[in-house]
Amino acid sequence: MLTDSGPGRRMAAVAPVLFVLLWSTGFIGAKYGLPFAEPATFLALRFLLVAVLLLPIVLLTGSPWPGSFTSALHIIVVGLLVHGIYLGGIFAAIDKGVSAGDTALIVGLQPAVTAILIGPILGETVHGRQWMGFVLGTVGVVLVISPYLGGVHGNAGAIVLCVVGMLAMSVGTLYQKRFCANMDLRSGSFLQFTAAGLLMLLLALVFETRVIEWSGDFLFAFAWLVLALSLGAVTILWFLIRHGAAARVASLFFLVPPVTALIAWPLFGEMPSWQALVGMGLVVGGVLLVDQGSGSSFSPDRGS
Repeated sequence: MLTDSGPGRRMAAVAPVLFVLLWSTGFIGAKYGLPFAEPATFLALRFLLVAVLLLPIVLLTGSPWPGSFTSALHIIVVGLLVHGIYLGGIFAAIDKGVSAGDTALIVGLQPAVTAILIGPILGETVHGRQWMGFVLGTVGVVLVISPYLGGVHGNAGAIVLCVVGMLAMSVGTLYQKRFCANMDLRSGSFLQFTAAGLLMLLLALVFETRVIEWSGDFLFAFAWLVLALSLGAVTILWFLIRHGAAARVASLFFLVPPVTALIAWPLFGEMPSWQALVGMGLVVGGVLLVDQGSGSSFSPDRGS
């Protein structure tokens, strides 16, 4: 358990920045990897490899398993929502022709949707200043990704997949805080990735050819998504959810599109437009409003 001093306090301070940086690279990794494998095949391989890597850690460290079947079921539900349905919906939507910009726009609505659900699921109150922050952040996200919008290409079913994925992420993060607050990050993550991997494997067996082109670009993207995203960013996300107010955690997702745009600048030569720069400023202002309105901070003792 983290304490309110030394490493615990430093982790609480660094975790939000590290999470945003790592999570923002997920879209970059998908852009590199998806051309070489179908979405469910890609995700099944990714999730099951993460589970294989986690299992010896769980066994060697004596990680406690959930104390009851109900607790295990709650953990699995979160895995299916946050990993399976969220990423499955997003990857499938992109594969079916939804542009990256349109996908980012839909996913960028997640913090606002989460704010709406916080009351019914967690009983937390979103105050007036926080609502202003969520509105400001949403407008900022739209401005950031406006140059990349593709006129909503792709069929209606693909758009629905993207929306369902976004909703699953919103519900899943709140469900994690509500029902899995005491989840051990090692054994809990193993169960979540195993469940999501089996779901993706089933979908791949039914709907896909399961052919993978083992190129250097695919291997790099795959390794990055496994290590930096599935093992790194997701672990930090669960830490933030456990130790911070739900509204504040949700607001961090506003920062993902701007940071992704900044990362893509040197990689792909995509210089941010003036709209994007204005949007980045609005996003930062929105996150600050949510943060100040929460009246709390990420505390290493909270929820432990």
